[in-house]
Amino acid sequence: MRYDFDRVIERRGTGSAKWESLESRFGVKDALPMWVADMDFEAPKPVVDALIHRAQHGIYGYTLKPDDYLEAIVGWQKRRHGWEMQQDWLSESPGVVSGLSWVVDALTQPGDRILIQPPVYHPFKALVEALDRTVVENPLRFDGQRYTMDFDDLRQKAKGCKALILCSPHNPVGRVWSPEELRELGTICIENGVLVISDEIHADLIYSGNRHTPFGSLGEHFARNSVTCIAPSKTFNLAGLATSVVILPDPALKAKYEAHLNRLHVRAGGIFGNLAMTAAYREGDDWLDQVLAYLGGNRDLLLENLSRGPIHPIAPEGTYLVWLDCRELGMADEPLDQFFRHEAKVVMNAGAMFGRGGSGFMRINLGCRRAVVSDALSQIEGALGRLRRDA
Repeated sequence: MRYDFDRVIERRGTGSAKWESLESRFGVKDALPMWVADMDFEAPKPVVDALIHRAQHGIYGYTLKPDDYLEAIVGWQKRRHGWEMQQDWLSESPGVVSGLSWVVDALTQPGDRILIQPPVYHPFKALVEALDRTVVENPLRFDGQRYTMDFDDLRQKAKGCKALILCSPHNPVGRVWSPEELRELGTICIENGVLVISDEIHADLIYSGNRHTPFGSLGEHFARNSVTCIAPSKTFNLAGLATSVVILPDPALKAKYEAHLNRLHVRAGGIFGNLAMTAAYREGDDWLDQVLAYLGGNRDLLLENLSRGPIHPIAPEGTYLVWLDCRELGMADEPLDQFFRHEAKVVMNAGAMFGRGGSGFMRINLGCRRAVVSDALSQIEGALGRLRRDA
């Protein structure tokens, strides 16, 4: 079926964090919310139909996962990414951040050194520090247009580290790492006894001309030295259903992780989360293909309108998030954030929250109707015009 991503769906009054926390969180009421990684699109019809059908039953007691739950996950990875995984590699968590936290807690020890690659999704650093591990930074390189990994720096810093949290595709810079880049990173990690913990939550959101390579698909040695976290939450806009998958190809690592879950007495997904994930991974291809084409149009509109500066977007290879280089405006981080909130009336994520290399940048979310992107660009242009006149 054809989906209409231009259709207006009112999210206020539904408890939407994206739309209803603007005043309490950002101090503005009448701004466009283009911050948290949450889309404004209705989920695929097979997902909605499955949830409605189950909800109408009226009894929500202890429930087993759908019979085709594991098959749906394995089938999706093979179909979309060419990764032929085994069902017995799969475990769970309520979300990718929870999964990352539990993996670090289960498979490393307090005081261990954990590598991250900033500027990067801010919970990486926060969860490592909260678990009394030590953050070691291997910053990405930026040539003004594109980000790459600094392998020379990684070789030096990997010595004595226990794990590396990989963001693949990378949030916020939008890189889709090539197989060659991933192999080099993986080889360095194997040589130094560093476990690769790969956050691949944005893996399905890849623009034409690019292809996501699951880290665990590189070969047996790489797979057994890795743990991968995936979820349908970003792909199908299902974050509120709290379900994700932790992939552990090494039996010993999986046993440690499962023992940790048993100690915590936690499981994930619930009736509706597990059902939604199964339906999405079995029948969501058509919806995803259409939404990727639509997001590509949003991306192209933004790149075209901001091509002349002074805001320079970094063209994303994946994700519906775009990293904006605003350093030409010459503002410190707090005034820059305030400028977009109160002058442009567009709420984004401040780049500084993503750590080293984020100062002077902003992250904008294009997972919305094209009219909203157009309005945001007009408001930004108007605010820039007023700034120039006042200078």
